[in-house]
Amino acid sequence: MLKKSEPHLPYTFSRTKKKIKNRSVLAAMTNKQSHGDGVISNQEIKWLSRRAKDGFSIITTAATHVSKYGQGWEGEFGVFDDRFIDRLSLLTKNIHKYDSLIFAQLFHAGMRAPEKLTGHVPISASNIPSDLSPTGFTESASIKQIEQLIFDFSSAALRCVKAGFDGIELHGAHGYLISQFLGQKTNQRKDNWGGSINNRVKFLLRIIEEIKKVVPESFIVGVRISPEIKELGIHLDESLELGKLLAKTEIDFIHLSCWDCFKRSTSYPKDKRTLTEWFTQSIDDLPTVISTGGIWSTKDAEAVMSQGADLIGVGRVAIPYPEWAANLNIKDYSPQKMPFSSEDLRKADLSKVFINYMKNWRGFVKDEK
Repeated sequence: MLKKSEPHLPYTFSRTKKKIKNRSVLAAMTNKQSHGDGVISNQEIKWLSRRAKDGFSIITTAATHVSKYGQGWEGEFGVFDDRFIDRLSLLTKNIHKYDSLIFAQLFHAGMRAPEKLTGHVPISASNIPSDLSPTGFTESASIKQIEQLIFDFSSAALRCVKAGFDGIELHGAHGYLISQFLGQKTNQRKDNWGGSINNRVKFLLRIIEEIKKVVPESFIVGVRISPEIKELGIHLDESLELGKLLAKTEIDFIHLSCWDCFKRSTSYPKDKRTLTEWFTQSIDDLPTVISTGGIWSTKDAEAVMSQGADLIGVGRVAIPYPEWAANLNIKDYSPQKMPFSSEDLRKADLSKVFINYMKNWRGFVKDEK
């Protein structure tokens, strides 16, 4: 019988029966390489295609905004209009050359959509303080606006189908709009969209429901979540309840954004379980589980799979090492860690814009002054 903790082995999604060549997932990463009008650039296509060519089974795009006013940063490509489909089709064709799957990460930045970038007051679950608007606060979404946002997500998913994507990942992590509805501190609504976790999860569940109505059966739909964000009022106990509710839907994966897959829960520091183990040991009938955070070597990947993860998501290590996934059959594979020279990163198909952005990550790029 095959060991579960062998990241170089193939995997099949249970509902769609789609097969992948190994357990590697390129996690969504901000790279700021696309055009100001929301069109995906050749540079971003090249960056993603290189990782598919060099062995990653699943390629996830950077977060792409489903609403015109949901943009979170400069250089972010959009999926809020049909005019983006042609260029996105070029991306998916490139990825499929290498027998990899391509997912678009759909999101709306919510309170983290700067007004100076969008021209609109940031919208969120509630009227909460925001330093990204001259007003000092976000706009609380009306019922009509909530329904429009749900429609924006489902419309974006349909565009992804038309562009040839294999699936989408709903970005419910890292403090963006979906997680703002999930958080106790950011969702202070008194109506059916706020209050208990069962109400606060309605926004996400409705998005999934509406997407499922418009995409084909073969299309993969998953959700990325942050099990704990203290600042938003997202805590492990409620995240486990969220996981149970998601397991009852027909989503194909839950992606746990752990930041560090080997740390314990901040809610239960004396419990030895990792965040991944809390989910895999507490919830029956989970869909495919992806775990991401601090994975660098084959041993790291094996350890996270032994926690119960089916697939291994990586971000940082895939930046200098596009061939990382192809080396997972090497037991002692552990590539050199940062810092990296600008030339190293250019050879890995990062543009000047992306390299400059990575200089904001302390110690990642060598100081070459």
